[in-house]
Amino acid sequence: MTDVLNGYEISWAPSITEVGREEWNRLARPVNFPFLEWDWLRMVEETGSASPDTGWLPAHLLVRSEGRLIGAAPLYVRDQSEGEFIFDRVWSEVAAKGGIAYFPKVVGMSPFTPATGYRFLIAPDVPAAKVTALLCSTIDRFCSVNGLGSSAFNFVDIDWVSEMEAYGYAAWKHQGYVWTNSEFRDFDHWLSTLNSNRRKTVRRERKVLRQDGIHVETYTGYEIPDEYFSKMFCCYESTNDKFGVWSCKYLNSDFFEGLKTSMRENLLFTVAYRGDDPEPLALSMFVYCGDRLWGRYWGCFEEVRFLHFELCYYTPIEWAIANGIHLFDPGMGGEHKARRGFFSTPSYSLHKFTDPSMDLTFKTYILEVNNLEHGYINEMNSLMPLGRKD
Repeated sequence: MTDVLNGYEISWAPSITEVGREEWNRLARPVNFPFLEWDWLRMVEETGSASPDTGWLPAHLLVRSEGRLIGAAPLYVRDQSEGEFIFDRVWSEVAAKGGIAYFPKVVGMSPFTPATGYRFLIAPDVPAAKVTALLCSTIDRFCSVNGLGSSAFNFVDIDWVSEMEAYGYAAWKHQGYVWTNSEFRDFDHWLSTLNSNRRKTVRRERKVLRQDGIHVETYTGYEIPDEYFSKMFCCYESTNDKFGVWSCKYLNSDFFEGLKTSMRENLLFTVAYRGDDPEPLALSMFVYCGDRLWGRYWGCFEEVRFLHFELCYYTPIEWAIANGIHLFDPGMGGEHKARRGFFSTPSYSLHKFTDPSMDLTFKTYILEVNNLEHGYINEMNSLMPLGRKD
């Protein structure tokens, strides 16, 4: 069904496949965030990884002018929060204590992707503020009419935060990691910015792998052997199985097989081998676009000390420097990232609650929550093994 408001045509798509690939990507590609492109969303939806059966009901909001798609909000209706990676249980408990329904909710993000970059997709030649206001008011009405507890956007583009606060959204700060390229000439140039103990540690870890006869190769796009996609799924599955109830196993084998023909030009694999054995010892998968690189999945067929650091951090940094990458997001994780040269940085989710009392409660306490998170970010950055500046 299509509504017409102020001359714009508004509709909802229950699947990304109901939107033309090219018209969607005309809006998505300028954002330089491949996880919102048509092919990526199609794969997570069509393979059943993100579907009503797994708690992700697609409800993409579209705005057209004279038939042309000029605005879109990739959205999903959810009755849980698994796979969002913002860990909002505390807020659902607050709502429950107040007798307020927290679910269902509508969420804007790329499913299972804790990477910063979400925002509305808007054509560059239209009044962005007008389309944004229309999208926001339509989402508000959708939540009110359908009894949804809230609308939220996760891991949003940082430049988008203040813009959306003007539409009643409150920002929740989260800690993440990034590596930035300060025009490093090569890996050793980057390593020279770390303190002497950390430089020695990195060199020792890499030396131990070489002494064990292990070497690493990088592959991009169609250089990646077709059979490595199924191996990557096996690695993804086995890595998650190690974490039991804390695992993040959401994607299925069909998704990884689909990467052979979709988004391949955005993929980097780092692969470890032992000696002359052609069979991979471990694999790690990354997505890149423009001057940005995102670490996604990794796993090994044999446990080898230091191999995780090599495949997920050192080799990608080396590749990033050689290929003009400015920012490398290694993914979520613990203190070992800070100790290996990744800065802690804030990421944000945006929230608005349908119930006025819940909305007020969130906005009242989120400042304190954000201050605590800011302190944690500073604490993590104090662990950075930076060398002294002359």
